[in-house]
Amino acid sequence: MPAHNFGRMNLAQRLLQALQRRGATEVFGIPGDFALPLFREIERSRMLPLYTFSHEPAVGFAADAATRMRGGLGVAAVTYGAGAFNLVNTVAGAYAERVPLVVLSGAPAAHEAASGLQLHHQVKTLDSQWRVFEELTVDQARLDDMRQAPAQIARVLDAALRHSRPVYLEVPRDMPQRPCEEVPMTAEPAPDAQALAACADELLQRLRNAKRPVLMVGVEVRRFDLETRVAELAQRLAIPVVTSFMGRGLLTGQNVPLLGTYLGLAGNGEVAEAVEQSDGLLLLGVIVSDTNFAVSGKRIDLRFAIQALDGKVVMGHHVYPDVGLSRLVDALLERVPSRRDAPGPQPLPPLLRDEDHAVVEDARVVPADIAHAVNNLMHRRGPIPLACDVGDCLFTAMDIDPTALIAPGYYASMGYGVPAGLGLQAATGRRPIILVGDGAFQMTGWELGNAQRYGWDPVVIVFNNAGWEMLRAFEPEAAFNDLGLWDFASMAAGMGGDGHLVRTCGELDRALAKAWATRGRFQLIDVRIAQGERSPTLGRFVNAVKRLSGGG
Repeated sequence: MPAHNFGRMNLAQRLLQALQRRGATEVFGIPGDFALPLFREIERSRMLPLYTFSHEPAVGFAADAATRMRGGLGVAAVTYGAGAFNLVNTVAGAYAERVPLVVLSGAPAAHEAASGLQLHHQVKTLDSQWRVFEELTVDQARLDDMRQAPAQIARVLDAALRHSRPVYLEVPRDMPQRPCEEVPMTAEPAPDAQALAACADELLQRLRNAKRPVLMVGVEVRRFDLETRVAELAQRLAIPVVTSFMGRGLLTGQNVPLLGTYLGLAGNGEVAEAVEQSDGLLLLGVIVSDTNFAVSGKRIDLRFAIQALDGKVVMGHHVYPDVGLSRLVDALLERVPSRRDAPGPQPLPPLLRDEDHAVVEDARVVPADIAHAVNNLMHRRGPIPLACDVGDCLFTAMDIDPTALIAPGYYASMGYGVPAGLGLQAATGRRPIILVGDGAFQMTGWELGNAQRYGWDPVVIVFNNAGWEMLRAFEPEAAFNDLGLWDFASMAAGMGGDGHLVRTCGELDRALAKAWATRGRFQLIDVRIAQGERSPTLGRFVNAVKRLSGGG
């Protein structure tokens, strides 16, 4: 980073400095006229690298993925109106899934707002955009007063980290070059020590009283950078540990004998039994949503569960507000002595076993073959981070050996996978495998055309079955689930990558090995899958949903 005169910095530089101090490592964005002064200062300062994409949804997905993988803040910069409204869906997903995403939006200058003219990109009123983002973020500020701007920036950015949710900063286009004072670092409010102690003591007493305690970890464990401490807590508690569906990939590489991922009727029966029969289910950072619990074989009685999420702890009818997950974990560690020699639960075998999945060289590929091929690659090369879209590619990921995984498992917005993979590599430098369906690829797969200029080279596996297969599973006769067959492999060269067309298991293994051995260009493996072929996990999920809804 070049040297700066920190005593004489402008608003844009102070904002970048504050973002940097709170863990941001880059800015993703698309410029527009109201945001040009802001983008100019971001580029000139070189304080954070600026990566531009082709469409605003991808900007948001990439920034979301960056913070999921490395912690800190993700940053998405756009212009007023036409740019910011394109970002709405990705910010909604970040809010739903507890992602601290910072939206920086350009805006009209004060004299333009007072001109009496309707301004281009304006919708109903000049504040329409503000009101929309109020619904999707936990804090907002308009940086139009340099006396208040430092405190506003600190308050909003710290709210993003404290709540692990998106925030919104609006920067009028006449403000980025204005001199600005340093943004303060604000201390997190001190917890009520007595309430925290009472909460931790009651929680541990409930676990001691339980005959079948289980610890389930969810997304907030990663959002608040707690994996190492939660792994230590799990060792000390010496109770069975599982991840939620959304928390798949958590505690990977930690010395914790995981039972597996809880998928109810769609998953491992022994994992489901442990969770559903538990009389002391501790949910650490687990979102109590349909994607995590809708296909439970037995309805989980939350009166006997301990829910630590969203800044509070709920135990039956007892609610402890303002008890954040990080404080709670620390309080529990203070009270539970180390038991490193205590025997832990033995890990269960994965859902997809080698002996259960015989690969035939010239057999047509089915989704389980993709999981098997990725597992074989990781056995040879070591863990590889996964960026995954929604649909059967995400259910297939449940059969891949546990590794770092990012996916919109709750909000379930299509189009996440490719830009998320690019954001992952930008933020961490790690080369990912991207799993994406053909429908989602049609939405945002073209962002791969931006990979070459930044030196990104992900390996992309497209589940190409000429349709929305997960939707077809529920509406098998509907023609609206058909997409037609697109030749993605032949399109890769035009975007600066290499394409590989795959139909058989042998072709898949060879293509994946070649793709991983080739660096410097993205690799796209276009896997042709017959309609109606689904992963074993999706098949169980669909059957469970139909059974529980009375449809089968």
